Amino acid sequence: MSGAEQKAWSREEFDTRLRAKGAYYHIHHPFHVAMNSGRCTPEQIRGWVANRFYYQTTIPIKDAAILANCEDRDARRLWVQRIIDHDGSNGEQGGIEAWLRLGEACGMAREELLDHRHLLPGVRFAVDAYLNFARRATWQEAACSSLTELFAPDIHQRRLDNWPTYYTWIEPSGYQYFRSRLSEARRDVEHGLRVTLDYFVTREQQEHALNILQFKLDILWSMLDAMTMAYVHQTPPYHNCDRPIYE
Repeated sequence: MSGAEQKAWSREEFDTRLRAKGAYYHIHHPFHVAMNSGRCTPEQIRGWVANRFYYQTTIPIKDAAILANCEDRDARRLWVQRIIDHDGSNGEQGGIEAWLRLGEACGMAREELLDHRHLLPGVRFAVDAYLNFARRATWQEAACSSLTELFAPDIHQRRLDNWPTYYTWIEPSGYQYFRSRLSEARRDVEHGLRVTLDYFVTREQQEHALNILQFKLDILWSMLDAMTMAYVHQTPPYHNCDRPIYE
């Protein structure tokens, strides 16, 4: 039987299969495992913070693309909060500002993050692929891709639990982003999960949704692959090329 002819999974079974994708979440990547067990050097932590900042700044742009494709007013009213969470509003600085403060807490100047001077090409390609997907997909498909948030509270809690002990050189004031996302991610995923369970109802659609979620997991994993090459194996882009005569 083809996927289109097979019986659709129940809502509960579909939910279970979506959550099972957590086995591929980037918390299991060796780079993340090293970070959460105190085995990263300051250079590696700073490299991660700088490269992840490009992802952070892309999130509200991605969410704006979802809004642009969404005809459902009630859904837009809920989804717009994600942009506010990252960009800030009414005196609240938002997640992007919180990430800049994390960079400062790690000993980096704000300008190092803002001008993306440390951004690796592999990270840029991965993040841009995610943004392009959100622009071209239906808003429900893009909402489904956000379901990596199902697994995010655990990763933030581990950082809050472990980093202050392992990385005493990081100023504690820099951890506000992780604290904020504990509640924000849980709220966001409730909406994104409801959209996904309501919209993808045939077996073929459900399998498509699982592939979308895997695509987003691949994005996050690929970002860490690029950082591993640069900061663990000491093979950053063009490391074996002579410096050009003209820069």
